[in-house]
Amino acid sequence: MTKWHEMQPADGTFFQTAPYIYRFPIDLPVPPERVWESLTSERSVAAWGPGVQSLRWTSPRPFGVGTTREVVLPLRSITVIEQYFRWDEGKGYSFFVREANRAVLRRMAEDYLLEPSASGCRFTWTFAIEPTAKSAPLLRVGDPVNKLAFGQMARRSKSYFVKHPRRD
Repeated sequence: MTKWHEMQPADGTFFQTAPYIYRFPIDLPVPPERVWESLTSERSVAAWGPGVQSLRWTSPRPFGVGTTREVVLPLRSITVIEQYFRWDEGKGYSFFVREANRAVLRRMAEDYLLEPSASGCRFTWTFAIEPTAKSAPLLRVGDPVNKLAFGQMARRSKSYFVKHPRRD
């Protein structure tokens, strides 16, 4: 049986106040509706994000504020339960990690923002992290690696949408 560790909730202010904030704006050659369709699909970012092994929505459709999902990350088999606190249909959403099977972070949240552009859309992916006291030194040393890893996830979104401009 999985032992869950409760994490601290977050809201929109956390994306300005967290100790570690990673923001990646990516211009995609598809309309925002196509990216939204992928983000809210059964596979969501697992279809194109190397940092996501699998995910399962645990709330019924239609999704909105309060929606939850379970995500398995390949790194050390970490599983998290995410809870959405912002849901702007077709434009973006934000969630915080409510629980994790490993007590590594105190708080983590992500924000996804879609904005129309002349060439398709601008997708801005933001990660905000607050470590536990125990993990703070490791996160400080690993900050450049985290920036590269999160950036790679964002860049993979571009190659995915170039190859899959329409629904799969």
